Amino acid sequence: MIVTNTRGRGTAGRFLRLAAGAALAAVCAGSPASAQSGGDSSEVPDFDGVWNGGGGVRPVNGPNMPWVPGENFPVLNERALAFQSIFDEAIAPKYDCVPSASPALQYDPYMMEVTQWPDRVLFRYEKDDQIRTVWLDGREPPANEFTVQGFSVGHYEEGSLHVETTNFVFDITGFDDYNGIPSSQQKRVTERYWREGDELRMTLTVEDPMFLREPTSYTTRWLPAPEGYKLQLYGCDAEQAGHPRRFLIPKYR
Repeated sequence: MIVTNTRGRGTAGRFLRLAAGAALAAVCAGSPASAQSGGDSSEVPDFDGVWNGGGGVRPVNGPNMPWVPGENFPVLNERALAFQSIFDEAIAPKYDCVPSASPALQYDPYMMEVTQWPDRVLFRYEKDDQIRTVWLDGREPPANEFTVQGFSVGHYEEGSLHVETTNFVFDITGFDDYNGIPSSQQKRVTERYWREGDELRMTLTVEDPMFLREPTSYTTRWLPAPEGYKLQLYGCDAEQAGHPRRFLIPKYR
């Protein structure tokens, strides 16, 4: 049923709004999120809001961050080393507005907004205008659906949000956009989010047997954004994004 222009119609309009609110409450009360938390909302941590992941909160990403040689830098197999050796920065997909993916997207120095619903959690990133949906309703990743950001499912456990993402597409810079390491359809990313006071913290682990000899992880944090902050439009323009290519000398001609 579509209701239009109920504003200003007195009792009838108020009745419709109250009925709609009651219906929504009934749906939420019987939602998978309520069932999985045992009806105790204290088990669901509060992540709602806009979070600051900029350079003032944590070191800016680059060749040595968050992947530190000798500590957590990925151990590449021969296939990955071969791809890395022939990678040409001049043809990097980021210069054509191809967005960052996990595990780099979560560390990029931009704001992030989290919205928690009973059956899903939405992560909206200022970087590249990306949105990730984490399904909490027990669904399985579809067998034939592959995307840049993959398919994410999750659940709450002991005050944390646990997320597992699979179904990625092959990406020549899918590991990050500064080390020339690719990722494959076998990439699996797990994340655990929790609160420590005002901080939102996350430990991310990535595994990809096509290119990595073993899983590797990093831990990072966000702080609350200034009150009233709204995510800014990234608005990648292909012509502007490709401008750095004018200063790069291609490896191959």
